[in-house]
Amino acid sequence: MTNESKSTTESSSNYEHLEQMSISELLTNINHEDQTVPLAIKPCIPNIEILVMGIVKRMQQRGRLFYIGAGTSGRLGIVDASECPPTFGVPHEWVTGLIAGGDTAIRKAVEFAEDDIDQAWQDLKKHNINDKDTVIGIAASGRTPYVVGGVSDARKNGIFTGCITCNKNSALAKAVEVAIEVIVGPEFVTGSTRMKAGTAQKLVLNMISTSVMIQLGKVKGNKMVDMQLSNTKLVDRGTRMVMDELQIEYNEAEKLLTQFGSVRKAVDNYKKQ
Repeated sequence: MTNESKSTTESSSNYEHLEQMSISELLTNINHEDQTVPLAIKPCIPNIEILVMGIVKRMQQRGRLFYIGAGTSGRLGIVDASECPPTFGVPHEWVTGLIAGGDTAIRKAVEFAEDDIDQAWQDLKKHNINDKDTVIGIAASGRTPYVVGGVSDARKNGIFTGCITCNKNSALAKAVEVAIEVIVGPEFVTGSTRMKAGTAQKLVLNMISTSVMIQLGKVKGNKMVDMQLSNTKLVDRGTRMVMDELQIEYNEAEKLLTQFGSVRKAVDNYKKQ
C-alpha cells in the first residue's frame, strides 16, 4: 500500500450520495463533521506549545515568523500573517505568509506551482531569512513539494521549523523540528481539504499567532492595546478601552486616543500626567 492510499485527507467521505441530500441534511452533516475539528486539535497542544515557545524566543531576538503553503494552506497562512499588524500593531515584516505561485495564487490557482521543491527557499531568501527566524510549513497532505522543500532547506540553514498537517508520519512532519499533526479524518466531500483540514489549520494558526503576540506583550489584560485604528469601529472600540482603563468620559478618551494613536500610548501618557 502506498503512502498516498494511506492518506487520511484522501480517505472516502463518511457520507454517500451527497447530491441526494436536502439542503438541511447537507448543512447538518457538514456541521456535524466540523464539530470534530477542535477535538482533533486538543492532543496537539503540547507540540503547539513547543512551537510557540521557540517562536517567542526568536522573535524576542528580532526574529520573524514565516508561513509557507500552497492553495488553501498558503492562503490561510497569508490571512493569519496579514491580520497581525492591524490586530497587534506590529510591523508587517514580523509575520509573512508565502504561497506557491506568488500573489497571483492568492485569488487564482497557479498550475503546478506547488510541485517546485526549490521555489519556497528562493522565496524565503528574498526576505533575507536568517537563523533568528522561524518557518512553518502548512500542507494538509503533508507532501506538497513547495512546502516540504522550503522547510527542509530552511532547517539545513539553521532555521527553526515547524509544520501544520492533517496526515500522520508525512514527509513534511519528518522534515521539521516540531510537527503539528491534526488528524481530522475524511472530508465531507472526499479530498476537499479546504473544509475540515482548512478549519483545523486556521484554528491552529490562530492559537500560534495569538499566543506569540500575547507573550511578546501585545495584549494587556484581554485587550488589543496596540491595534491599528484603521476604521471608525476600531476607533470607537479603542476609545471605550481607554474609558474602561482610566475611568474617564468618552469624549476625553477619544481625544487621548486621537492624540497618541494607540490605546497603550493613550493610557500610559495619561498616567504620566
